[in-house]
Amino acid sequence: MPSTYDTATAAPPEAVTPLLRGVDVLRRLSDADGRMPVGELERATGLARSTVDRITATLSRMGYVRVEGREVVLAPRLLELGNAYLASVRLPDLLGARADALADALDESVSLAVADGDGIRFVHQAARRRAMSVSFRIGDVLPAERTGPGALFASEWNERAWAEWRQRQAPERQGTDFEPRAAEARRRGWTVDDPLIEPGLVALSVPVRGPAGGIACVLSAVSHTSRHDADSLTESLLPRLRAAAAEMEQVLRDAPTAAPAAPTGLAAWTGASKQELGRGFVESLARGLTVLTAFGPGRAALSLAAVAEATGLARATARRALITLEHLGCVAVDGRSFRLTPRVLALGFPPLSRTTLTRIAQPHLAALAARVRESTSLAVLVGDEVQYTGRVETSRIMNVHITIGTRFPAFATSMGRVLLADLSSEERARRLARTEPAPLTPYTVTGRAELDALLDQVGRRGYALVDEELEVGLRSIAMPVRDRAGRGVAAVNVAMHSARMSREECLAEVLPELAEAIAGIEADLHVTERYARVPAF
Repeated sequence: MPSTYDTATAAPPEAVTPLLRGVDVLRRLSDADGRMPVGELERATGLARSTVDRITATLSRMGYVRVEGREVVLAPRLLELGNAYLASVRLPDLLGARADALADALDESVSLAVADGDGIRFVHQAARRRAMSVSFRIGDVLPAERTGPGALFASEWNERAWAEWRQRQAPERQGTDFEPRAAEARRRGWTVDDPLIEPGLVALSVPVRGPAGGIACVLSAVSHTSRHDADSLTESLLPRLRAAAAEMEQVLRDAPTAAPAAPTGLAAWTGASKQELGRGFVESLARGLTVLTAFGPGRAALSLAAVAEATGLARATARRALITLEHLGCVAVDGRSFRLTPRVLALGFPPLSRTTLTRIAQPHLAALAARVRESTSLAVLVGDEVQYTGRVETSRIMNVHITIGTRFPAFATSMGRVLLADLSSEERARRLARTEPAPLTPYTVTGRAELDALLDQVGRRGYALVDEELEVGLRSIAMPVRDRAGRGVAAVNVAMHSARMSREECLAEVLPELAEAIAGIEADLHVTERYARVPAF
């Protein structure tokens, strides 16, 4: 769903042109679902090819995009900008778990949305897995007049706000019944869409008010007309939705003040990058985006001095960046304080928040395979087996050929052992008890006591090296991939023929490269799962 932003209004004289261009590139990529050929990006932005190349090189250096052949692809680390907004408003942190529990109780999709100019933008989604299900993503924006949440937010508008809204509407968006629906929403205190968003969808929405009394967000339950019409949805869900909203309002009132996050202080990094890359690095773009990361928990509203201190930028540099970001709709000014707006989520959040661990890991697997010149794989633990979910093979005559979806006994594989070692002793015993370990080669360890000792050793070392236990001539080394909570959710290995490298060489040469790849995967995973669910595949 395209992000709505104004490109017609002239930028103020103090605006930072490279920042304007860089944000435009990020928004174009986001609207294209996160991937775009360089030539198409050049045409869409109207920028010269050399300018696009410098912008993408800068964004790549920041970890916000990757260049894959002739395409530019959004990278997970870009989510740190949207995370800064979500952390500053705290709505997903305070209310997300309750929205998830409500979705489970209702067996319907539940969302939280905030106002964003003439639209509403989703900040939390708890979707049901069905053949016909809601596909809204965190950061998606919808026109206010097509949604129940939009009518609720508009119910608080004054006449000046309505006059400005009417003036901004394109001809195709005029003549709707939005104003009477907003009046009805104010009278009833809830709305039902039947179907305003899309044929087949029906949604019931109630406001969640903040401590000051205004609408902080709107809580919605979304169903399909095959299960509910507007009347049956209202009759069955409205009391429970209102009760949940009342509980959320109490949570907002009782929430303690968030502890301020540590300042980013990235100005020194941008300066060093400029010295290293020269003209290929657009320092003013990097510094402008750095300003967005100054906000976060306990840092929802910042003065100019606070932004400069948090980023390490000069006050004049921070001021110009804030003026530019305000023009772009990413920052709002309240007196002498600045706040992030929901529009920051338009910078890549919708496509990047709907990803998988396999997609996150794939470029890191490819880079690892190129460095060690051996096949690399990603796998998850399924019962007492490992299932391959990602893989990059090298072009050797003698290679290890395994397809995605293949399963092997966990006890005899390096990836299985690092994941078994991460379990509690009780859970490990339960999984291994499902089948009696049988030798796969003359070297396979099958004795329970010996296996337990090996797994304890793997847990202490943080890696597993398995030599010819799955197949004669096959050696592999693996490490776990840990989520934000420190749990081993997957594993990555490097597999090779035992004749190509000794055990000692494997530990000395491959293990450090493997650890570097794991660190990259975990960094991307942790920033992605801050506010989004990340399935294995």
